[in-house]
Amino acid sequence: MTEQPPPAEYRIEDLAHLSGATVRTIRAYQDRGLLPRPERRGRANVYGEPHLTRLRQIAGLLDRGYTLASIKELLQAWDAGLDLGGVLGLVAEIDGPWTDEEPSRLSRAELDAAFGGTSDETAIAEAVELGVLERVPGRDDEFLVPSPQELAVAAELHSAGVPLRAISGHLREVRGQVEHIAARFLDFTTEHVFQPFLDHPPTGAEAAEAAALVRRLRPLAQQTIDAELARAMRTLATRYLRHHLSDARPAETRRPTEVVAAVEPVSDPRPETDPAAVCEEVLLPADAVRAVRALVGPENAAAFIAAAAHREVQARTMDALAGGGSGPAPAGETGPASAGGSRPAPAGAAAGTAGGRRADGLSAEEDDQGPPDRRP
Repeated sequence: MTEQPPPAEYRIEDLAHLSGATVRTIRAYQDRGLLPRPERRGRANVYGEPHLTRLRQIAGLLDRGYTLASIKELLQAWDAGLDLGGVLGLVAEIDGPWTDEEPSRLSRAELDAAFGGTSDETAIAEAVELGVLERVPGRDDEFLVPSPQELAVAAELHSAGVPLRAISGHLREVRGQVEHIAARFLDFTTEHVFQPFLDHPPTGAEAAEAAALVRRLRPLAQQTIDAELARAMRTLATRYLRHHLSDARPAETRRPTEVVAAVEPVSDPRPETDPAAVCEEVLLPADAVRAVRALVGPENAAAFIAAAAHREVQARTMDALAGGGSGPAPAGETGPASAGGSRPAPAGAAAGTAGGRRADGLSAEEDDQGPPDRRP
């Protein structure tokens, strides 16, 4: 009969080396109940394979965004006999890629060629800040491109004459609006689909069911946005084209217009002494004016048109505020800054350090020598 090898035993320094954690981190985990106490032999503490396994589990959960408090609950559920594998499978499903696009690498020469053959260090630094490019450690002449499609869009816009600064400002604006849409979709599916799985630690079967739901619902957000964006682009592009074609036509071929004077601006908050509140003549299509007069009467047409315009401005202001903006830009303020160029970069670039916490999930207050962290 083959003898089994004795179980592995480690000093705390050995355990720290094998797990990638520091000695301070291991002791902090013990104090918080995340790691079992070692076996005491004389004046020495002896750790075993279960301690090493537990440290690796904690590191993996921290990398997936779990806090130490939630990790403790998961580990306690596992120690109580619940299936942690199902929960981790759900986590892996959520953490998985939400696109089929594969990242690529690009040399500095290829990057310069894609943007007209000129080098712009400021634009590159901003692209790195936005996550469009990632620097490759030890390679100053090479970049990782997480989304080649996004970079290709930027290159195409630049070749069409759009300045790089305007492109980056537009990306910041779009990103903020898309993140708002993603948050709304998550709130919606949480309320109507995933709430039964969130009010208690899920069993292995419940976690597996939730993971299957994630797989089913994953493409729905993209499909919804694709369909709605196509509808909006078709509607607005047609409207824009008609508007600009109308402005470009000779005056004699345009639709007849009538002058409408809003004698008393409806619910105008400006004081009467404000010069901007003075009556102003506005040219409107004659058929639109006739339709309004038929609806509310000639004596109310001007007030009706003013009220409708005022309500539209208020609605657009509310949409802008709900989307994370600051309302319509004042007259004369255009360009990337007013289009969202001043929006701060997403916090993803500082992942693992938000809230003053490091990669091991511990705060600076838990150690007078600074926050413990895992070794590379």
